[in-house]
Amino acid sequence: MDGKHIFITQSDLGCLQQLIDSSKGSRHRDKLQLNSLQIELQRAVVVDSKAIPHDVVTMRSRLRVRDLDTQKEFICQVVFPGDADLKKNRISVLTPIGTALLGYRAGSTIEWRVPSRMRHLYIMEVEHQPEAAALAA
Repeated sequence: MDGKHIFITQSDLGCLQQLIDSSKGSRHRDKLQLNSLQIELQRAVVVDSKAIPHDVVTMRSRLRVRDLDTQKEFICQVVFPGDADLKKNRISVLTPIGTALLGYRAGSTIEWRVPSRMRHLYIMEVEHQPEAAALAA
């Protein structure tokens, strides 16, 4: 990633920190990714849910992205591990791509390492963000 600040809501931070804390000390299979998520959270700008910009990827946001390596576009949603479902394009925050997307704004390019190379995604649009939807209701 590019080292720019990411944004996270106070409520998402609390839930994600609880996820990390509940996995400490166990032989959790996602230990490496939990560490990556912790690092991301430490560099995040924490804001109130009512103040988060509408184009920021928060937990449960649905977004349209373009894979810059293949030019394919797809819609996905960043979710908690128990809600992950690849058939529905629900990506766990504990996957490298899920952690990489969290907190970035539409118009951002993110990158993450896969075993053989770096991957790059462009966030085209945040189609639905729960916090923005709640404010509009």
